[in-house]
Amino acid sequence: MAKKASALNVALIGTKFMGKAHSNAWSQVNHFWQRPRAVKKVVCGRDEQGTQAMAETWGWEEASTDWQKTVRRKDIDIVDVCTPNHNHAEIAIEALKAGKHVLCEKPLAMNVAECEAMTKAAKAAKGKLNFVCYNYRRVPAVSYARQLVQEGRIGRVYHIRCVYLQSWIMDPNFPLVWRLQGDLAGSGPHGDLNAHIIDAARFITGDEITEVVSAFETFIKERPLGAMTGGLSAKGGSKTGKVTVEDAALILGRTQGGALASFEATRFAQGRKNGNAIEINGEKGALRFEFEDMNRLKFYDATQPSKLQGWTDILVTEADHPYFGAYWPAGHIIGYEHTFINIAADCLEAIGAGKAAQCGPTFADSTQTQRVLEAAQRSAKSKKWEKTGC
Repeated sequence: MAKKASALNVALIGTKFMGKAHSNAWSQVNHFWQRPRAVKKVVCGRDEQGTQAMAETWGWEEASTDWQKTVRRKDIDIVDVCTPNHNHAEIAIEALKAGKHVLCEKPLAMNVAECEAMTKAAKAAKGKLNFVCYNYRRVPAVSYARQLVQEGRIGRVYHIRCVYLQSWIMDPNFPLVWRLQGDLAGSGPHGDLNAHIIDAARFITGDEITEVVSAFETFIKERPLGAMTGGLSAKGGSKTGKVTVEDAALILGRTQGGALASFEATRFAQGRKNGNAIEINGEKGALRFEFEDMNRLKFYDATQPSKLQGWTDILVTEADHPYFGAYWPAGHIIGYEHTFINIAADCLEAIGAGKAAQCGPTFADSTQTQRVLEAAQRSAKSKKWEKTGC
């Protein structure tokens, strides 16, 4: 019988926004969760000086600019991929071939073909686990919403309504960063934001989206050339380039279970910074979640007498709510960073137990989300309903 690992060495590939979020998660996870110990072994980035600074700031033992060499190191157990989208498939596949467990940021890849190649590599990597970082699954309120649906508390689902609204590129002088370039990002808010809410809808309802019709729009066609400087900030120059992704995406869909679904993602919603919300209407009740009030879940119980019916505001901070028991006393809320800590905890638990975490998602699961994204991209061009293949 194989001896369970008491410590697992992590290699982080990527040093920007998500690199910071994941570094914090690996730093904090063992403070709250009894799991195999996460050792921050090496961080890898393209810029030697910036990567060294990242290592010093976040306590990584080493810094590297060679991801191929890093993922092949014999002392690495987990490869955490936090690079721009166009690198995901290549790095993850190489890491799996090298016998590593892999955690990959979302969207999983640029297209379904890359997702399928990653899933194939994952199946071939016997005994090695794979995870995709859809962090909103790890919000206690979202996980609790899934539990309520599974318990039949809202009955048959009729409507799924999701929006993800941001405003950070509304200034036409905001630079043409990698997220606005199709060859690097694959898409704009569609792959960046719709991916999150499509995954959340699938996760909460347990239902698959079978066909979609969509409309995309790019409002600002050209922008100054530039680069990200941290978070969602950027710096640009005098030269301009063409924006090759959409600024906004709207999707209507039908699910296998017979529900109607809508998804809206935009970076042009004035007044919205991170407006991620989902509402699900069923025969017996309804649920509503808004990330900007992430510790609360709204629940409507239509089985109650009419004089008692109304939206119940549940503060999801009890010890028996999903994830929350690892943190603070009831009512002491958690934040965005805890969603990544919860992912790290699930990864370490799954690897320690030798099986995938129940809440996933794995590469295979996330390929289903990519099928929906790709069908919507086809629909935006054909202006017709498109099957997802889910």
